[in-house]
Amino acid sequence: QVQLVESGGGLVQAGDSLTLACTASGRAFSHYAMGWFRQAPGKEREFVATISNTGQTTYYSDAAEGRFTITRDNAKSTGSLQMNSLKPEDTATYYCTAGGISTTHTMIVDYWGQGTQVTVSS
Repeated sequence: QVQLVESGGGLVQAGDSLTLACTASGRAFSHYAMGWFRQAPGKEREFVATISNTGQTTYYSDAAEGRFTITRDNAKSTGSLQMNSLKPEDTATYYCTAGGISTTHTMIVDYWGQGTQVTVSS
């Protein structure tokens, strides 16, 4: 079992940057790929980014590519999502995840965090 707790969400303006953090506990975090999903009101949950268990490989959604950066620190059992040039359409609840990387370069999720809200005003 892996427990994931997100932090760092908040209200920002369009064009601002924000960094989300994820702290893991329980089973060895380093055994799992880590990732982020998001869900906007009235929309389905969608993949944002993932990083392999070693941190050597990353994949991003088209919406995140070039603006977001996912990192992890296995020694501290933490991960982060640096988000730059935020847009109102990035407004969503962001979830930290742990699992495996799929053949389509998204994630097969075994564990979910409870989410942190990001609101981007125009």
